[in-house]
Amino acid sequence: MLAKRIIPCLDVRNGKVVKGVNFEGIKDVGDPVALAQEYNRQGADELVFYDITASHEGRGVILDVVREVAKKVFIPLCVGGGVSTVDDFREILRAGADKVSINSQAVKNPQLIKDAADIFGSQCVVLGIDCSRVKTQNPNSQNTENEHTNSANISEQKYTVFVNGGRIDMHLDLIEWVKKATELGAGEICLNSIDTDGVRGGFDYDMLNAVCAVTNIPVIASGGLGKIDDFYDVFTKTNASAGLGASLFHFGELTISQVKEFLREKDILCRIAAANASHSQVNS
Repeated sequence: MLAKRIIPCLDVRNGKVVKGVNFEGIKDVGDPVALAQEYNRQGADELVFYDITASHEGRGVILDVVREVAKKVFIPLCVGGGVSTVDDFREILRAGADKVSINSQAVKNPQLIKDAADIFGSQCVVLGIDCSRVKTQNPNSQNTENEHTNSANISEQKYTVFVNGGRIDMHLDLIEWVKKATELGAGEICLNSIDTDGVRGGFDYDMLNAVCAVTNIPVIASGGLGKIDDFYDVFTKTNASAGLGASLFHFGELTISQVKEFLREKDILCRIAAANASHSQVNS
């Protein structure tokens, strides 16, 4: 069994790390370079850096900040935001990233996944997916005034893919998109539930299981982390290979080492927090 990964996420806007609820109510959290350095010290397995307004504003990722973050961390760094061409991949990797996340432009131009995978390798291509539930009415059910019966008529759960930071519903079926992206060469999926994002009520286990069932590439669970037990739940209730968090880490409610110790006590295989030693050696 592969070790489960704990990944902090830096959502960056105007050079600052921010956080919101359901992609709204965004507020500043801190400096991305300082936070990245701290998570590296705590023993994070990887770090995800998203320039969350790049696609919406029609620009590329802020490479100067990426370069500064890359100088401070000695763990895999994944960067996304505004990536629309193979050249964007090349520039981000040159800036110090190990992986590149594509989301909106992959939906609009799926060939980008294959082109990037062919040139840089699938291990560099992370498909970010922002997704929300869509409830569909059973056409065979009869209308009734009974509220409970009406709720029971919701017989099938589907999921639709959004782009531009969760602003635009593409009416694209999540499962079909995952299958296609896997065939094109995506090396990993970061699945973010818009419904649970920032709510801190737990990950969307149903959505994760639906995706894990149709792909053989690693899936990162994102959106909904609210307490330390959520990490245990996501690794026991789904086949997710990693759990991604933001608010609990940013506001100091949890540290990476606390999560890993908790998981080890629960017999969940995770990597030891060895970043401290590496960091000390580099600066000695």
